[in-house]
Amino acid sequence: QVQLVESGGGLVQPGGSLRLSCAASGRFFRIYAMAWYRQAPGKQRELVASITSGGSTNYVDSVAGRSTISIGSAKSTVYLQMTSLKPEDTAVYFCNAEVATMNLVRDDYWGQGTQVTVSS
Repeated sequence: QVQLVESGGGLVQPGGSLRLSCAASGRFFRIYAMAWYRQAPGKQRELVASITSGGSTNYVDSVAGRSTISIGSAKSTVYLQMTSLKPEDTAVYFCNAEVATMNLVRDDYWGQGTQVTVSS
């Protein structure tokens, strides 16, 4: 079992910035990839950014150029740095981790979500 604990969400003014953090704990062999998703009320959950253990990154068009996803040196924490925040960035943000379990089976886990509200 893997647990993902998110932090860094909250209220921020338009044009501001914040950094979301997600720490993975539990028993697993390795992490293959980590990602951030978001879901606004009445909208489908969408992939915001992802990063693989090899360093490949992907961003949704709406945040590309003003967001950076990264993994900490311990390889168990993922960050999402967002700048120039807009009201349309308001959503619940979820952390996702794709891992190899201790018996080397691929599986994925979700955090509980953290609210980001961009408003003046």
